[in-house]
Amino acid sequence: MQNGDAFILILLLGLLAAWIGIRFHKWLVEPDKSSLYRPVYTEVPDDEVVDLLLGAGFDVIGGKTRIPITITLNQKEELYSRLFIDYFAEKNDKLYLVKVAKERKPLEMTGSAIRERLLAYSLLVPEAEGVLYVDMNGRKIKQITFHIEVFE
Repeated sequence: MQNGDAFILILLLGLLAAWIGIRFHKWLVEPDKSSLYRPVYTEVPDDEVVDLLLGAGFDVIGGKTRIPITITLNQKEELYSRLFIDYFAEKNDKLYLVKVAKERKPLEMTGSAIRERLLAYSLLVPEAEGVLYVDMNGRKIKQITFHIEVFE
């Protein structure tokens, strides 16, 4: 084997090892796509919320969706809960989750209150651009986007 051939072989093996290392790191860091929630769009009702979203340029692509959650406590007791997404909307090919304000449970517009009430939805559907919080009393739509810093 000549010096040039050995150099090319070592270079190719180095590139292959780097590619395998990068793929392995990506596999370790990224969540399993099959474990993420995939939205199933339900029928869109004809109501004031949909009219407000349409007027703001959003296309409403799904209605109220129930997401069941099973919780295991101390590795033996199973508890059940659920999350509800009121609507799914799109604008400029970006997906948004929609939560409608409730009179009996208003959302205080502070960082901690927004995090407590809406972060779970953003984490549940990571491909969503954000959460639209619709206040029908004020006829306002607030677009909320979470930016999470990851420390290594």
